[in-house]
Amino acid sequence: MTVQEHGIAAGHVLLLRYLNRAAVLCEQGYVSGSAIDTAMRLGCGLTAGPLAMLDGIGVDRALELMAGAAVTPAPLLTAKARQGRAGRGFGPLTQPDAAEPVDPVPPSCVGIVGSGTMAAGIAQTLVVHGLRTALVARGDEQAAAARRAVSAALDRAVARGRIDAAAGAEAAGRLRVSASIDDLADCGVVIEAVVEQQDAKRAVFAALDRVCRPGAVLATTTSSLSVADCAAVTGRPADVVGMHFFNPAPVMKLVEVGHTPDTALRTVVAARALARRLGKVPVSCPDRSGFIVNYLLFPYLNDAVGMVERGQAGVAELDREMEQVHGFPIGPLALLDTIGLDVSLAILHRLHEQFGDPATRPGPLLTGLVAEGRLGRKTGAGFHLQRPSKGAGR
Repeated sequence: MTVQEHGIAAGHVLLLRYLNRAAVLCEQGYVSGSAIDTAMRLGCGLTAGPLAMLDGIGVDRALELMAGAAVTPAPLLTAKARQGRAGRGFGPLTQPDAAEPVDPVPPSCVGIVGSGTMAAGIAQTLVVHGLRTALVARGDEQAAAARRAVSAALDRAVARGRIDAAAGAEAAGRLRVSASIDDLADCGVVIEAVVEQQDAKRAVFAALDRVCRPGAVLATTTSSLSVADCAAVTGRPADVVGMHFFNPAPVMKLVEVGHTPDTALRTVVAARALARRLGKVPVSCPDRSGFIVNYLLFPYLNDAVGMVERGQAGVAELDREMEQVHGFPIGPLALLDTIGLDVSLAILHRLHEQFGDPATRPGPLLTGLVAEGRLGRKTGAGFHLQRPSKGAGR
């Protein structure tokens, strides 16, 4: 199947829209160009951020390609062309971190609320990096399952030679699990990693407000909900911050640190310091749905679904083009299958509610697959994955 849109390969159109959206985000002044490129490179496993990619293409050439693909260019791009900055229009985008204003003392204990994949992955990362960790789940069974998940991950790390057996045993010994939130009372930082539902997160933060000592940092791992809403149910909004880890948490290097107008500087500094202690790269940004990565990633993914839906691209062909031609580590439809189509649909709805951007309005193909229970890899059926019908083989 020939993959074409506007007479140009659909993957090129998809890429140009993604790059253009990054230029719009830069123009908005939400974060710096360096932060955008760092976040997208580390959060999506790309070899270059979108603004560096635009510089690689050349702003003048990008504008020509956008004209041919019917992409309305960001005013920032046309302004750079008028200013004679049509080559490397964004310039060097790698900047050293600014010196932190204080040197926080590492927490003697870090707490985690949750027992799923993200919670267990963060717990594994914490104990491997020498931090005493308390994980609290909603029940004893879930707490035991989280311990088994961390232990199994440590065993795999030993088997693969990433850590030695003694280090693995020491790391496992730093983890305690329970079903009582009161066990987080001595933690200097507590990271909430429960289901991505606002009511569930608010309930956790109300409980943490009651249990945790004054000045403890209370962090949420949300990627699309409001940090401020979590803070609003506490009497300590200055202590609440976003720490969006990426999956798998032990591997991915980025942590988006989302701060509200009420978040104290000491809280942001402590969250960034903890991220660096774990070998991560923190990128700070104001609290809003999607932060940096999801704000750019999900319109790109939704755009890919739209191309398939309109018959302008095939699933396998579009994924192959994005991987082999444009250097993405995984194609957009395969990534949706990996994330989960239900999770992706919920994130798109939240982005659309907050920003009203047509690029985040889910189409009937994605909503239909979710309604059918075809949620991607976790159900064995999605864009790439197929499962037999109920009558198959009978």
